[in-house]
Amino acid sequence: QGGPVVADPRGVLRQGRAFLDFFWDIAKPEQEVRLAATENLLRHLREGRKDDELKYTLKRLVEGLGATREAARPGFSLALAQVLQAFEEIPMCSVLEQIKEKHNLEKVKKKLVRNAAFGNFFGVMALFQSGRLVKDRKALLESVQLLQQLAHHQAHLRDLPRKTLIDITSEVPETVFEEVLFGILQSDLASAFTSPENLHLLLVGIQKFPGVLKPKNLKKLFGSPTVVNEQNIPRLVELLQSAAKSEKKDKKLPNVVFDLLQVSLKEDAFELFWKEGVENGLLKEKSGPVSYMCYRLLGSALPLLSLDQLQMVLKGKVMQHYGEHVVTTQLPDRFKFAPEMEGYIDEFLNSCDDVERQLAVMIGFSTLTNQGYPVLSSSSRVVRHLQPVALQKYIGWLKDMFLRPDFDCCLDFSSNRQKQTQENLNIAQHKIARLRKWIIHRLANIIESSVKKEESLVMDISRFCFFHAFFEAKKKTSQIREANVLPSEPLDEQAHSVTENYFFGLLQTLNTLTVLGETAKAAALREKHIHGVTADGKLWIFLLVEYANKLLSCEHVKAVKPFTKGQRDAWERTLQSVKNLQKKENKSDSAKVVAFQQLLLLMAIHLFKNPSETMDVLSDLLNCTERAFSKEPKKKKADNAEPGWVEVMVEILLSLLAQPSLLIRRISKSVFVRICPNLTKRGLQLILDVVDPYQEQNEESAVVVMEESDKKIKSAQDMDEEGSEDSSDEGNTEEEDDSGDEEKNEEVDDDFRSQLMNVLQAGNALVRDESDEELDDEAMMALDKNISALFAEQQKRIQAKKDEKDRMRKEKILRRDFKIKVLDLIEAFLTKQSENPLVFDIIEPLLRVIEQCMSSDSDKQEVDFLQKTANIFKNSLCRTKQYCKRVDALQEDLHAFVERLVKKACKHTDSSVALYYFSASLYLLKVLRGNTSNKSSTPPTPLPEKQSNTIPQACQLLSTGCLDMERVTVIYQQALTQFLTKRNSALTSSMFHDLFRRFPV
Repeated sequence: QGGPVVADPRGVLRQGRAFLDFFWDIAKPEQEVRLAATENLLRHLREGRKDDELKYTLKRLVEGLGATREAARPGFSLALAQVLQAFEEIPMCSVLEQIKEKHNLEKVKKKLVRNAAFGNFFGVMALFQSGRLVKDRKALLESVQLLQQLAHHQAHLRDLPRKTLIDITSEVPETVFEEVLFGILQSDLASAFTSPENLHLLLVGIQKFPGVLKPKNLKKLFGSPTVVNEQNIPRLVELLQSAAKSEKKDKKLPNVVFDLLQVSLKEDAFELFWKEGVENGLLKEKSGPVSYMCYRLLGSALPLLSLDQLQMVLKGKVMQHYGEHVVTTQLPDRFKFAPEMEGYIDEFLNSCDDVERQLAVMIGFSTLTNQGYPVLSSSSRVVRHLQPVALQKYIGWLKDMFLRPDFDCCLDFSSNRQKQTQENLNIAQHKIARLRKWIIHRLANIIESSVKKEESLVMDISRFCFFHAFFEAKKKTSQIREANVLPSEPLDEQAHSVTENYFFGLLQTLNTLTVLGETAKAAALREKHIHGVTADGKLWIFLLVEYANKLLSCEHVKAVKPFTKGQRDAWERTLQSVKNLQKKENKSDSAKVVAFQQLLLLMAIHLFKNPSETMDVLSDLLNCTERAFSKEPKKKKADNAEPGWVEVMVEILLSLLAQPSLLIRRISKSVFVRICPNLTKRGLQLILDVVDPYQEQNEESAVVVMEESDKKIKSAQDMDEEGSEDSSDEGNTEEEDDSGDEEKNEEVDDDFRSQLMNVLQAGNALVRDESDEELDDEAMMALDKNISALFAEQQKRIQAKKDEKDRMRKEKILRRDFKIKVLDLIEAFLTKQSENPLVFDIIEPLLRVIEQCMSSDSDKQEVDFLQKTANIFKNSLCRTKQYCKRVDALQEDLHAFVERLVKKACKHTDSSVALYYFSASLYLLKVLRGNTSNKSSTPPTPLPEKQSNTIPQACQLLSTGCLDMERVTVIYQQALTQFLTKRNSALTSSMFHDLFRRFPV
């Protein structure tokens, strides 16, 4: 017997099932169970130190290596490796002999050859994983010989023995390789060009043991001193293609390919390998796995290449091939390699400190263009790893390409479809427009990205985008940096419009930008979570308005949309108003001052975009600002007097909320938060009128202007309502159309039939009883003409009704979307001014919205509106911990309000709506109980005699504040009676449970 014999197996077994259960668990498919069993077995062996247990363990583990169940083999292999590592006194050779004896490939039955092959393989794996194999030369030699023998069982083991051989070779020291392995591996090394595995073994050897596998030894092995040469290229290409196809499921670069790349660099043959092996070899085969392997090779090569090699690769065929792949795989079900390539670029830029190489890769991928538009995403996050100098140079290059597009330095291509569909297009202009669009977005996105940047860089990009959005240079001038170089191709209207759109996106980024810089002042501002300002506290938008003012006064530049005298006056007045506000910043509420500044500055910049539309808003805003910060004493005004500045500001903010610009809406909300403490009942009512459904029914629409042009409606819809419109109308369109058709048919029966009869009678075409004479041709033609005219008119009427219906539907969507935005203002008021008595005015309008939404159509937009209203009502109103503490004068009104709410809850048929009314009444109870009456000397109202019997000493249990206990008790007593006596009452037990839990008195 080759292995140690267990003298008394029953002696081991008598020790109990616990020991044997370890081996059962090692064979289980769950990895966690296997690992735990291995750990427990080792602990047991260490603590027991019994030879018979150790011998039995080795026997069981060696047997398990060839288990029929696939999941069991790795478990036994790992356990054996751990045991060999823990008990170094066990000889490696004796274990190897035991493995060979137990899984003898020559003696085993034919049907068990597969199990035996795996037993031997996992046995060698266990020896290797124990970490002791490379130290035992005899065991190492025998293990490698066994792996060579197992390599012939490809049907069962595939390439596993070869891969393990490579792993072992890469771990051994050079002296051991030379003295022990080189001799027995000579045949494998000599046949390196017969399989990818043998080639990989050679490449690992060359890199790991350069002293052994010298050029002279390589020549003896396979006839040439180098691996990468013209003679070997064809065979290398075949082997790499084979490797790509065999590992396509792994979606990673085969190791043999990466090692060949490294050896080609070592042998100074990279250019030959890349041009002949990759571009003219591998790429010739139109195969997905081979193409992806080439892309992965390109990405993996980036960190290893010199600047010259990088420039060669980034202008080569693989790059173009990759670009074509990105453009042609836009379909959702196709495999997209672009995210993986971005990962390679990201990794390279992160690990590389060389500015020139970083810049070469960024420019290389930015110049891979499809008809002028770079394939690299304009919002790619890889720029965050650029060194400051490289980032500055890259931005300079982008600006230069914007002004003077140079397609000679680009690797530009067109897809076949583009070539077919764009025959009559001005390709040069088309390319320039596409490139400029990408560059402006790339520049704007650099500010948004997490790359480390200075304030000067942010301002530089912002000025560049602003200038080319709204200005153009008449001639070169050194006074304005952006006008120092004239565009080689002037920007057309579309280019200005695109730049303008991206500029406003950039403005939004600037408004939320954290303070940059390492100064103590910048750090202090960051701690206060202040955004949108520079380190010295100036608003970014203010700096841009200052720059715009400088441009307006420069004679060498002109605005794309020049100002009229009135617009220029409004601009000057705005700047003056902002300067006046800045003087007040330290004296009064600085947050309010900053909010007004932001709104004024934003409207000032919007003068460049829509001068005529912005003028009215800006004029009102300026008047409102002057009144808001004037020192004149407030006069008590009559009801029909001129509205106060708060009301005017609310109207302005409501009009701005309807704008598609997210930035305008955010700043409007920010301003509203600042003016909340000054909000009047009249100002709040303006907001509530928007969401109140009864108000909308009474006055067509108080908010959305019905005379808006179709264009404005469409743009707002496109910007904010794509999702809502699609979802809200999908389900109802067919039904509406059907019902509409029925109505039209009814109308046709009455009006259209009588008109048709008149036409036929006029043409004598109705049925004649006696005369058989037919109409002559001329009369028939006249009749046909009249009938066709009648049908054409009818068709126009039908189309007009459809258009009207569509217009009404779009207006409804816009109105609802606007209401959802206005809810943000109500929520802000409830959050910031929860102790304001005006909160009570919000309760009923919100309840009316909930009631109306629950009884109307349930399209997605309606549901969103209802959910948002309900959340605000529950969380910002009913559940708030802060509430009005000054209700002494409102006691009577609030008690009447409680009564009204409870009665409405009782009258309702829908429990879900009744719950909101009941919750509102509990909120008012909380307010009344939490307030103390001014007549504090007066004792609390005693309960009536009957009630004092049922609730003994209730007044002493808890302070009732301003609560009229007798009145409130009657209200809820009546509600409880209705709940207990009426079967279909909308009230529920949970409502009263909530009442008794919160107000035990």
